[in-house]
Amino acid sequence: MTELHAPTAPAVAATPTAEEEVARICQELIRLDTSNYGDNEGPGERAAAEQVMGLLQEVGLEPELFESAPGRASVVVRLEGEDRTRPALVLHGHLDVVPAAAADWSVDPFSGEERDGLLWGRGAVDMKDMDAMILAVVRQMAREGRKPARDVVVAFFADEEAGGVYGAGWAVQNRPDLFEGATEAISEVGGFSVELGGRRAYLLQTAEKGLAWLRLVADGRAGHGSQVNAENAVTELAAAVARIGAHQWPYTLTPTVDALLRGVADLTGLPFDEQDPASVDALVAALGPAGKFVGATVRHTSNPTQLDAGYKANVIPGSASAVIDVRLLPGHEDAGMATLRELAGPRVRIEPIHQDVALEVPFTGALVDAMVDSVLAEDPEATVLPYTLSGGTDNKSLSRLGITGYGFAPLRLPGHLDFAGMFHGVDERVPVDSLKFGTRVLDRLLRSC
Repeated sequence: MTELHAPTAPAVAATPTAEEEVARICQELIRLDTSNYGDNEGPGERAAAEQVMGLLQEVGLEPELFESAPGRASVVVRLEGEDRTRPALVLHGHLDVVPAAAADWSVDPFSGEERDGLLWGRGAVDMKDMDAMILAVVRQMAREGRKPARDVVVAFFADEEAGGVYGAGWAVQNRPDLFEGATEAISEVGGFSVELGGRRAYLLQTAEKGLAWLRLVADGRAGHGSQVNAENAVTELAAAVARIGAHQWPYTLTPTVDALLRGVADLTGLPFDEQDPASVDALVAALGPAGKFVGATVRHTSNPTQLDAGYKANVIPGSASAVIDVRLLPGHEDAGMATLRELAGPRVRIEPIHQDVALEVPFTGALVDAMVDSVLAEDPEATVLPYTLSGGTDNKSLSRLGITGYGFAPLRLPGHLDFAGMFHGVDERVPVDSLKFGTRVLDRLLRSC
Protein backbone atom coordinates (compact mmCIF):
# COMPACT_ATOMS: atom_id res chain seq x y z
CA MET A 1 0.00 0.00 0.00
CA THR A 2 1.40 3.37 -0.99
CA GLU A 3 1.76 5.82 1.89
CA LEU A 4 0.37 9.24 1.09
CA HIS A 5 2.07 12.38 2.32
CA ALA A 6 0.67 15.88 2.44
CA PRO A 7 2.47 18.22 0.05
CA THR A 8 5.36 20.03 1.63
CA ALA A 9 4.76 23.75 2.01
CA PRO A 10 7.37 25.92 0.34
CA ALA A 11 9.98 27.30 2.71
CA VAL A 12 9.35 30.87 3.77
CA ALA A 13 12.45 33.00 4.16
CA ALA A 14 12.75 34.55 7.58
CA THR A 15 12.46 38.32 7.63
CA PRO A 16 15.91 39.74 8.42
CA THR A 17 16.41 41.86 11.49
CA ALA A 18 17.99 45.30 11.38
CA GLU A 19 21.33 43.82 12.41
CA GLU A 20 21.12 41.17 9.72
CA GLU A 21 20.38 43.53 6.85
CA VAL A 22 22.33 46.68 7.73
CA ALA A 23 25.52 45.54 5.95
CA ARG A 24 23.62 44.62 2.78
CA ILE A 25 21.85 48.00 2.73
CA CYS A 26 25.18 49.77 3.21
CA GLN A 27 26.75 47.77 0.36
CA GLU A 28 23.90 48.62 -1.99
CA LEU A 29 24.20 52.33 -1.22
CA ILE A 30 28.00 52.35 -1.66
CA ARG A 31 27.61 50.71 -5.09
CA LEU A 32 25.61 53.72 -6.28
CA ASP A 33 28.08 56.42 -7.34
CA THR A 34 26.72 59.65 -5.87
CA SER A 35 29.95 61.65 -6.14
CA ASN A 36 29.51 65.37 -5.55
CA TYR A 37 32.00 67.50 -7.49
CA GLY A 38 30.43 70.78 -6.40
CA ASP A 39 28.77 73.44 -8.57
CA ASN A 40 25.85 71.07 -9.20
CA GLU A 41 28.08 68.68 -11.16
CA GLY A 42 28.30 64.89 -10.98
CA PRO A 43 25.79 62.04 -11.19
CA GLY A 44 23.55 63.40 -8.45
CA GLU A 45 21.74 61.46 -5.76
CA ARG A 46 18.65 60.33 -7.69
CA ALA A 47 19.61 56.65 -7.92
CA ALA A 48 20.33 56.44 -4.20
CA ALA A 49 17.15 58.36 -3.37
CA GLU A 50 15.12 55.87 -5.41
CA GLN A 51 16.84 53.00 -3.59
CA VAL A 52 15.90 54.58 -0.26
CA MET A 53 12.32 55.10 -1.44
CA GLY A 54 12.02 51.43 -2.34
CA LEU A 55 13.37 50.26 1.01
CA LEU A 56 10.92 52.46 2.90
CA GLN A 57 7.91 51.70 0.70
CA GLU A 58 8.61 47.96 0.99
CA VAL A 59 7.69 48.08 4.69
CA GLY A 60 4.55 50.15 4.17
CA LEU A 61 5.90 53.68 4.71
CA GLU A 62 5.02 56.63 2.49
CA PRO A 63 8.18 58.68 1.92
CA GLU A 64 8.40 61.74 -0.30
CA LEU A 65 11.15 62.23 -2.89
CA PHE A 66 11.85 65.75 -4.11
CA GLU A 67 14.45 67.35 -6.35
CA SER A 68 15.99 70.78 -5.96
CA ALA A 69 17.48 70.47 -9.47
CA PRO A 70 17.54 67.61 -11.99
CA GLY A 71 19.08 64.59 -10.27
CA ARG A 72 19.60 66.35 -6.92
CA ALA A 73 17.17 64.23 -4.93
CA SER A 74 16.32 64.00 -1.23
CA VAL A 75 13.88 61.72 0.61
CA VAL A 76 11.84 62.47 3.74
CA VAL A 77 9.37 60.38 5.72
CA ARG A 78 7.68 61.16 9.03
CA LEU A 79 7.23 58.40 11.61
CA GLU A 80 4.33 58.86 13.99
CA GLY A 81 5.44 58.70 17.62
CA GLU A 82 3.83 57.27 20.73
CA ASP A 83 3.54 60.76 22.24
CA ARG A 84 2.62 63.23 19.50
CA THR A 85 2.40 66.12 21.96
CA ARG A 86 6.18 66.16 22.23
CA PRO A 87 8.40 68.07 19.77
CA ALA A 88 9.60 65.98 16.85
CA LEU A 89 13.15 64.73 16.27
CA VAL A 90 14.91 64.92 12.89
CA LEU A 91 17.07 61.88 12.12
CA HIS A 92 19.02 62.67 8.98
CA GLY A 93 21.82 61.56 6.69
CA HIS A 94 23.15 62.59 3.30
CA LEU A 95 23.28 60.51 0.13
CA ASP A 96 26.16 62.22 -1.69
CA VAL A 97 29.85 61.40 -1.26
CA VAL A 98 33.07 63.15 -2.19
CA PRO A 99 34.75 61.86 -5.37
CA ALA A 100 37.24 58.99 -5.23
CA ALA A 101 40.25 58.39 -7.51
CA ALA A 102 40.04 54.64 -8.13
CA ALA A 103 43.76 54.37 -8.93
CA ASP A 104 44.62 55.34 -5.36
CA TRP A 105 42.42 52.67 -3.74
CA SER A 106 43.07 49.04 -2.85
CA VAL A 107 39.56 48.17 -4.07
CA ASP A 108 37.06 49.69 -6.48
CA PRO A 109 35.72 52.59 -4.38
CA PHE A 110 32.17 51.83 -5.51
CA SER A 111 32.31 48.05 -5.11
CA GLY A 112 31.01 47.83 -1.55
CA GLU A 113 33.39 44.91 -1.12
CA GLU A 114 33.43 43.06 2.20
CA ARG A 115 36.93 42.02 3.23
CA ASP A 116 38.23 40.87 6.61
CA GLY A 117 34.99 41.84 8.32
CA LEU A 118 34.95 45.39 6.90
CA LEU A 119 32.89 47.04 4.18
CA TRP A 120 35.04 49.03 1.78
CA GLY A 121 34.02 51.92 -0.45
CA ARG A 122 33.40 55.60 -0.75
CA GLY A 123 30.75 56.54 1.79
CA ALA A 124 31.49 53.65 4.16
CA VAL A 125 32.06 56.17 6.96
CA ASP A 126 30.75 59.38 5.34
CA MET A 127 27.95 58.59 5.59
CA LYS A 128 26.25 55.66 3.94
CA ASP A 129 27.01 53.64 7.07
CA MET A 130 24.66 55.82 9.11
CA ASP A 131 22.15 55.93 6.24
CA ALA A 132 22.09 52.12 6.33
CA MET A 133 21.69 52.01 10.11
CA ILE A 134 18.78 54.44 9.95
CA LEU A 135 17.10 52.46 7.17
CA ALA A 136 17.64 49.10 8.88
CA VAL A 137 16.19 50.30 12.20
CA VAL A 138 13.25 52.14 10.61
CA ARG A 139 12.41 49.12 8.46
CA GLN A 140 12.41 46.80 11.47
CA MET A 141 10.22 49.18 13.44
CA ALA A 142 7.74 49.40 10.57
CA ARG A 143 7.61 45.61 10.14
CA GLU A 144 6.95 45.19 13.86
CA GLY A 145 4.34 47.96 13.93
CA ARG A 146 6.40 49.73 16.57
CA LYS A 147 6.39 53.51 16.98
CA PRO A 148 9.25 55.69 18.19
CA ALA A 149 8.84 57.55 21.47
CA ARG A 150 7.91 60.76 19.59
CA ASP A 151 7.47 61.84 15.99
CA VAL A 152 10.66 61.33 13.99
CA VAL A 153 11.32 63.05 10.68
CA VAL A 154 13.68 60.74 8.80
CA ALA A 155 15.56 62.58 6.03
CA PHE A 156 18.18 61.62 3.46
CA PHE A 157 19.55 64.79 1.90
CA ALA A 158 21.41 65.63 -1.28
CA ASP A 159 24.49 67.84 -1.56
CA GLU A 160 25.88 67.87 2.00
CA GLU A 161 29.43 67.58 0.65
CA ALA A 162 29.09 70.91 -1.15
CA GLY A 163 27.41 72.82 1.66
CA GLY A 164 23.85 71.53 1.32
CA VAL A 165 22.63 74.18 -1.11
CA TYR A 166 20.76 71.57 -3.17
CA GLY A 167 19.85 69.42 -0.16
CA ALA A 168 19.13 70.41 3.43
CA GLY A 169 19.53 74.10 2.67
CA TRP A 170 16.99 73.88 -0.16
CA ALA A 171 14.57 71.86 1.98
CA VAL A 172 14.77 74.31 4.88
CA GLN A 173 14.07 77.25 2.57
CA ASN A 174 11.44 75.67 0.33
CA ARG A 175 9.86 72.88 2.40
CA PRO A 176 9.96 73.92 6.06
CA ASP A 177 6.63 72.13 6.48
CA LEU A 178 8.51 68.83 6.42
CA PHE A 179 10.10 69.70 9.78
CA GLU A 180 7.03 71.11 11.49
CA GLY A 181 7.24 70.80 15.26
CA ALA A 182 10.85 69.54 15.26
CA THR A 183 13.23 71.01 17.82
CA GLU A 184 16.20 68.59 17.80
CA ALA A 185 18.20 66.65 15.22
CA ILE A 186 20.71 63.80 15.03
CA SER A 187 23.16 63.22 12.21
CA GLU A 188 26.73 62.19 11.42
CA VAL A 189 30.27 62.24 12.84
CA GLY A 190 29.58 61.57 16.49
CA GLY A 191 29.03 58.57 18.71
CA PHE A 192 32.14 56.70 17.53
CA SER A 193 34.55 55.15 20.01
CA VAL A 194 38.20 55.84 20.84
CA GLU A 195 40.58 54.12 23.25
CA LEU A 196 41.69 56.23 26.22
CA GLY A 197 43.70 55.00 29.17
CA GLY A 198 42.63 51.42 28.54
CA ARG A 199 38.97 52.40 28.42
CA ARG A 200 36.60 53.00 25.55
CA ALA A 201 35.13 56.50 25.21
CA TYR A 202 32.45 57.56 22.73
CA LEU A 203 32.65 61.09 21.32
CA LEU A 204 29.23 62.72 21.03
CA GLN A 205 29.28 65.75 18.77
CA THR A 206 27.75 68.81 20.44
CA ALA A 207 29.50 71.49 18.40
CA GLU A 208 30.88 72.13 14.93
CA LYS A 209 33.07 74.86 13.52
CA GLY A 210 31.76 77.51 11.18
CA LEU A 211 32.43 77.19 7.48
CA ALA A 212 33.86 79.87 5.20
CA TRP A 213 34.99 79.06 1.66
CA LEU A 214 36.50 82.35 0.55
CA ARG A 215 38.02 83.67 -2.66
CA LEU A 216 41.01 85.99 -2.48
CA VAL A 217 41.25 88.37 -5.44
CA ALA A 218 44.22 90.57 -6.28
CA ASP A 219 43.95 93.17 -9.03
CA GLY A 220 47.06 94.58 -10.65
CA ARG A 221 48.36 96.01 -13.90
CA ALA A 222 48.54 93.67 -16.85
CA GLY A 223 51.66 93.81 -18.98
CA HIS A 224 54.56 92.13 -20.74
CA GLY A 225 56.38 89.50 -18.70
CA SER A 226 59.75 91.07 -19.53
CA GLN A 227 58.94 94.44 -17.97
CA VAL A 228 59.31 95.75 -14.44
CA ASN A 229 55.86 95.67 -12.82
CA ALA A 230 55.30 96.89 -9.28
CA GLU A 231 51.58 96.08 -9.49
CA ASN A 232 51.84 92.36 -10.26
CA ALA A 233 48.58 90.68 -9.16
CA VAL A 234 50.24 87.27 -8.86
CA THR A 235 52.85 88.66 -6.48
CA GLU A 236 50.20 90.31 -4.30
CA LEU A 237 48.08 87.19 -4.26
CA ALA A 238 50.99 84.85 -3.54
CA ALA A 239 52.05 86.95 -0.56
CA ALA A 240 48.53 86.96 0.86
CA VAL A 241 48.13 83.20 0.38
CA ALA A 242 51.47 82.59 2.06
CA ARG A 243 50.58 84.78 5.03
CA ILE A 244 47.20 83.11 5.54
CA GLY A 245 48.48 79.57 4.98
CA ALA A 246 51.39 80.02 7.39
CA HIS A 247 49.48 81.90 10.08
CA GLN A 248 49.67 80.24 13.50
CA TRP A 249 46.22 80.73 14.98
CA PRO A 250 46.32 80.92 18.79
CA TYR A 251 44.76 78.15 20.87
CA THR A 252 41.21 79.07 21.85
CA LEU A 253 39.35 76.46 23.89
CA THR A 254 35.59 76.63 23.54
CA PRO A 255 33.37 75.11 26.28
CA THR A 256 32.95 71.84 24.37
CA VAL A 257 36.67 71.42 23.69
CA ASP A 258 37.46 72.30 27.30
CA ALA A 259 35.01 69.63 28.55
CA LEU A 260 36.47 67.02 26.19
CA LEU A 261 40.07 67.67 27.22
CA ARG A 262 39.14 67.53 30.90
CA GLY A 263 37.49 64.16 30.25
CA VAL A 264 40.59 62.90 28.43
CA ALA A 265 42.74 64.06 31.35
CA ASP A 266 40.55 62.18 33.83
CA LEU A 267 40.76 58.95 31.83
CA THR A 268 44.47 59.10 31.06
CA GLY A 269 45.88 60.78 34.16
CA LEU A 270 47.57 63.42 32.01
CA PRO A 271 47.62 66.99 33.35
CA PHE A 272 45.38 69.63 31.81
CA ASP A 273 46.42 73.26 31.76
CA GLU A 274 44.40 75.34 29.32
CA GLN A 275 47.15 77.97 29.33
CA ASP A 276 49.84 75.47 28.30
CA PRO A 277 49.84 74.49 24.62
CA ALA A 278 52.05 71.48 25.39
CA SER A 279 49.43 70.16 27.81
CA VAL A 280 46.70 70.58 25.20
CA ASP A 281 48.83 68.89 22.53
CA ALA A 282 49.47 65.90 24.79
CA LEU A 283 45.77 65.41 25.48
CA VAL A 284 44.95 65.67 21.78
CA ALA A 285 47.66 63.09 21.00
CA ALA A 286 46.16 60.75 23.61
CA LEU A 287 43.05 60.52 21.42
CA GLY A 288 45.04 58.62 18.80
CA PRO A 289 43.57 58.76 15.28
CA ALA A 290 40.63 60.87 16.53
CA GLY A 291 43.17 63.58 17.31
CA LYS A 292 42.92 64.54 13.62
CA PHE A 293 39.42 65.85 14.35
CA VAL A 294 40.08 67.27 17.80
CA GLY A 295 43.43 68.89 16.96
CA ALA A 296 41.67 71.10 14.43
CA THR A 297 39.16 72.34 17.02
CA VAL A 298 41.52 74.01 19.49
CA ARG A 299 41.91 76.97 17.10
CA HIS A 300 40.71 78.41 13.80
CA THR A 301 42.15 76.91 10.60
CA SER A 302 42.72 78.51 7.20
CA ASN A 303 44.02 76.39 4.34
CA PRO A 304 44.65 77.61 0.76
CA THR A 305 43.14 75.04 -1.62
CA GLN A 306 43.02 76.56 -5.13
CA LEU A 307 44.98 79.03 -7.29
CA ASP A 308 44.03 80.69 -10.58
CA ALA A 309 46.10 83.24 -12.48
CA GLY A 310 47.36 84.05 -15.96
CA TYR A 311 47.04 82.50 -19.37
CA LYS A 312 50.52 82.74 -20.94
CA ALA A 313 54.13 82.56 -19.73
CA ASN A 314 55.07 86.03 -20.96
CA VAL A 315 51.91 87.90 -19.93
CA ILE A 316 51.48 89.42 -16.48
CA PRO A 317 47.75 89.02 -15.73
CA GLY A 318 45.59 91.86 -14.54
CA SER A 319 44.13 89.76 -11.75
CA ALA A 320 44.78 86.58 -9.79
CA SER A 321 42.64 84.61 -7.38
CA ALA A 322 42.84 81.84 -4.81
CA VAL A 323 40.43 79.90 -2.63
CA ILE A 324 40.88 79.28 1.08
CA ASP A 325 38.97 76.87 3.29
CA VAL A 326 38.43 78.54 6.65
CA ARG A 327 36.89 76.87 9.70
CA LEU A 328 36.00 79.17 12.58
CA LEU A 329 35.37 78.30 16.22
CA PRO A 330 31.90 78.85 17.70
CA GLY A 331 31.63 82.26 19.34
CA HIS A 332 34.82 83.60 17.70
CA GLU A 333 33.78 84.00 14.05
CA ASP A 334 33.96 87.81 13.83
CA ALA A 335 37.44 87.98 15.34
CA GLY A 336 38.62 85.25 12.97
CA MET A 337 37.34 87.08 9.89
CA ALA A 338 38.94 90.32 11.05
CA THR A 339 42.31 88.56 11.30
CA LEU A 340 41.89 87.13 7.79
CA ARG A 341 41.27 90.59 6.37
CA GLU A 342 44.46 91.83 8.03
CA LEU A 343 46.45 88.91 6.66
CA ALA A 344 45.09 89.38 3.15
CA GLY A 345 46.27 92.98 3.12
CA PRO A 346 44.78 96.14 1.60
CA ARG A 347 45.35 95.10 -2.04
CA VAL A 348 43.62 91.72 -1.84
CA ARG A 349 39.88 91.55 -1.39
CA ILE A 350 37.94 88.65 0.13
CA GLU A 351 34.80 87.39 -1.57
CA PRO A 352 32.54 84.77 0.02
CA ILE A 353 31.88 81.58 -1.96
CA HIS A 354 29.92 79.74 0.72
CA GLN A 355 29.61 80.47 4.42
CA ASP A 356 27.67 78.83 7.22
CA VAL A 357 27.31 79.12 10.96
CA ALA A 358 29.26 77.54 13.78
CA LEU A 359 27.18 75.56 16.28
CA GLU A 360 27.60 74.72 19.96
CA VAL A 361 25.08 73.32 22.43
CA PRO A 362 25.45 72.08 26.03
CA PHE A 363 26.23 68.46 26.81
CA THR A 364 23.01 68.22 28.82
CA GLY A 365 19.32 67.57 28.35
CA ALA A 366 16.93 64.65 27.85
CA LEU A 367 18.12 63.81 24.33
CA VAL A 368 21.79 63.81 25.37
CA ASP A 369 20.91 61.59 28.33
CA ALA A 370 19.06 59.21 26.01
CA MET A 371 22.02 59.00 23.61
CA VAL A 372 24.43 58.35 26.47
CA ASP A 373 22.15 55.71 28.01
CA SER A 374 21.70 53.97 24.63
CA VAL A 375 25.46 53.63 24.18
CA LEU A 376 26.15 52.50 27.74
CA ALA A 377 23.38 49.89 27.55
CA GLU A 378 25.42 48.21 24.80
CA ASP A 379 28.88 49.01 26.22
CA PRO A 380 28.50 49.41 30.01
CA GLU A 381 32.19 49.91 30.82
CA ALA A 382 32.56 52.84 28.43
CA THR A 383 32.13 56.56 28.94
CA VAL A 384 30.73 59.30 26.69
CA LEU A 385 32.37 62.68 26.15
CA PRO A 386 31.35 65.77 24.13
CA TYR A 387 33.46 67.00 21.24
CA THR A 388 33.56 69.58 18.46
CA LEU A 389 33.59 68.59 14.80
CA SER A 390 36.21 70.38 12.73
CA GLY A 391 34.03 70.10 9.61
CA GLY A 392 30.32 70.72 9.22
CA THR A 393 27.03 68.88 8.79
CA ASP A 394 23.50 69.52 7.58
CA ASN A 395 22.66 70.50 11.15
CA LYS A 396 23.81 73.96 10.06
CA SER A 397 20.86 74.24 7.67
CA LEU A 398 18.37 72.85 10.18
CA SER A 399 19.55 75.36 12.77
CA ARG A 400 17.88 78.07 10.68
CA LEU A 401 14.56 76.54 11.72
CA GLY A 402 15.59 76.65 15.38
CA ILE A 403 16.46 72.94 15.43
CA THR A 404 19.30 71.96 17.77
CA GLY A 405 21.63 69.43 16.16
CA TYR A 406 23.91 66.68 17.47
CA GLY A 407 26.30 64.25 15.79
CA PHE A 408 25.48 60.67 16.79
CA ALA A 409 26.25 57.84 14.37
CA PRO A 410 27.16 55.23 17.00
CA LEU A 411 30.03 52.88 16.13
CA ARG A 412 32.14 50.72 18.42
CA LEU A 413 35.49 50.66 16.62
CA PRO A 414 38.78 48.79 16.97
CA GLY A 415 41.29 51.03 18.71
CA HIS A 416 43.80 50.74 15.86
CA LEU A 417 41.41 51.86 13.10
CA ASP A 418 42.19 55.35 11.75
CA PHE A 419 38.53 56.30 11.56
CA ALA A 420 39.07 60.06 11.35
CA GLY A 421 41.58 59.61 8.52
CA MET A 422 39.02 57.83 6.36
CA PHE A 423 36.72 60.81 6.02
CA HIS A 424 37.35 61.96 2.42
CA GLY A 425 40.37 59.64 2.44
CA VAL A 426 41.56 56.58 0.54
CA ASP A 427 40.40 53.01 1.34
CA GLU A 428 37.40 54.16 3.36
CA ARG A 429 35.95 51.21 5.29
CA VAL A 430 33.81 50.35 8.28
CA PRO A 431 33.63 47.14 10.37
CA VAL A 432 30.43 45.14 9.87
CA ASP A 433 30.29 44.53 13.63
CA SER A 434 30.32 48.30 14.14
CA LEU A 435 27.28 48.66 11.88
CA LYS A 436 25.45 46.02 13.90
CA PHE A 437 26.39 47.77 17.13
CA GLY A 438 25.08 51.05 15.73
CA THR A 439 21.73 49.55 14.77
CA ARG A 440 21.24 48.25 18.30
CA VAL A 441 22.09 51.63 19.85
CA LEU A 442 19.94 53.56 17.38
CA ASP A 443 16.99 51.24 17.98
CA ARG A 444 17.30 51.78 21.74
CA LEU A 445 17.47 55.52 21.23
CA LEU A 446 14.30 55.75 19.14
CA ARG A 447 12.45 53.69 21.74
CA SER A 448 13.37 56.08 24.53
CA CYS A 449 14.14 59.58 23.27
